[in-house]
Amino acid sequence: MAKYLLLKHYRGAPTPVNEVSMDRWTPEELTAHVRYMADFAARLEATGEFVDSQALSPQGTFVRSDGEGRPPVTDGPFAETKDLIAGWMIIDVETYGRALELAAQLSAAPGAGGKPVQEWLEIRPFLSAMPTVTE
Repeated sequence: MAKYLLLKHYRGAPTPVNEVSMDRWTPEELTAHVRYMADFAARLEATGEFVDSQALSPQGTFVRSDGEGRPPVTDGPFAETKDLIAGWMIIDVETYGRALELAAQLSAAPGAGGKPVQEWLEIRPFLSAMPTVTE
């Protein structure tokens, strides 16, 4: 089994087919989208392929170590994940092909007008343990 991170983007990915932003969806459209996501996760739980998922709040802050004292905090000028990443799902599947298949299904979540968003999802494999070198 291999774990993959499926990233849903607010922007930064190619344009989805149904390009209406979520802030312009009706409450019914938003409910249908969330229901699809929950049903999708439940199906993967039943097959043992679901690990975790979260939607992310648009609020966020960059923090770094700046030595002793208070760390600097900024709201820019960097491209911030709060502007890019809407949420994520971790799956644990047998093959990369299965990860592609599941990402395509997740991309079909309904959006404006009840039509599939057909958004692009980024698939990132988890970094596996580095091989041990013995001599």
